Amino acid sequence: MAIPFIIAGAAIAAAAFGGKKAYDGYQTKSEADDILSTAENRYESKKEELDRVNDNTSIHLEKLGTLELKIGQDFSKFNTIAQDILKKIDKSGNDISITIPRNEINKIENLAISATEYLGTVVGAGASSAAAGFAVYGGVMAFAAASTGTPIAALSGAAAYNATMAAIGGGSLAAGGWGMAGGAMVLGGAVVAPILAIAGWAYANHAEKALDNAQKIRSEVSAAVKKMNLAQKHLIKTKEYVVSIHDVLVSQFKIFEPYLLILIDTDKKMQQNKAMGRKNLEGVNKDIITTIENGYKLAAIMTNLITTPLFKPQLNNKQEAVITDGVIQIQTDSDGLQILNQDALQKQLDIAKNSVLS
Repeated sequence: MAIPFIIAGAAIAAAAFGGKKAYDGYQTKSEADDILSTAENRYESKKEELDRVNDNTSIHLEKLGTLELKIGQDFSKFNTIAQDILKKIDKSGNDISITIPRNEINKIENLAISATEYLGTVVGAGASSAAAGFAVYGGVMAFAAASTGTPIAALSGAAAYNATMAAIGGGSLAAGGWGMAGGAMVLGGAVVAPILAIAGWAYANHAEKALDNAQKIRSEVSAAVKKMNLAQKHLIKTKEYVVSIHDVLVSQFKIFEPYLLILIDTDKKMQQNKAMGRKNLEGVNKDIITTIENGYKLAAIMTNLITTPLFKPQLNNKQEAVITDGVIQIQTDSDGLQILNQDALQKQLDIAKNSVLS
């Protein structure tokens, strides 16, 4: 008669064991859910913060690129008119020449060509954040042209388009459509993509070994947050230089614009002289040479700043810029972040700030 009690006791024990297992399972699942929820909140909070910094940096890059492209176009107008006036002065028998070195004028002409080609190739193709692309890659293109001897028209066309498309494509495809493309250009797809890839898989796994998976995800999120902190600092530092460059260029360009307007008025007067059968230089201000000199001096200062790479380009053993598949390569640090060209930028900023026309 004791056997039924033994069986009953065993059943009770089994039920108790099963109940404990179920409770333990519930506790484990609950703990896993808590870990996942905390990790997700931590990630999303940091991601939102990084997005704000990225968008702000991208806006300033777009603003700088738009200004630089405008300056390049106006340099083209200034140089075309200035050279025409100088030729006419020379033909008139006046022994007058300017003191600006030819190599400085060549740099100005190259920037003008670069801006024109870039506008036609990239902006004409409807690329988003195209002006931001010029702010990032304009200086690198100029450096590459100078170091490799490749005509800047070729670089500003194909290489500019490829570089910008690589940055925008890498930012939008590999990174899952990360806001404006300017930040992706600054950070590079190698940094952006791993950060944002977590959101695609980290919070979907609630299968077996939930606690182990949650702990793994927590570790992955911690690594991503660390990377986002580095990315955020990098974006902020880049933005600081972008703002400084923009402010200096605005200041210099305000001084330059009146010189361009004088040349445009002079060109109109000379065309009127031609139409009326008068001498080319009749009624032309005698200070026009000084105007041309000062305009070129300012243009040279702005050109040297604009064509200083924002980030350090990769160099081969001949100290030439490395171009792979039409894309100019940029140096990255141990964290995969593009290296800001701080020393060279600061040098040109100081020169521009301290420049005084004689």
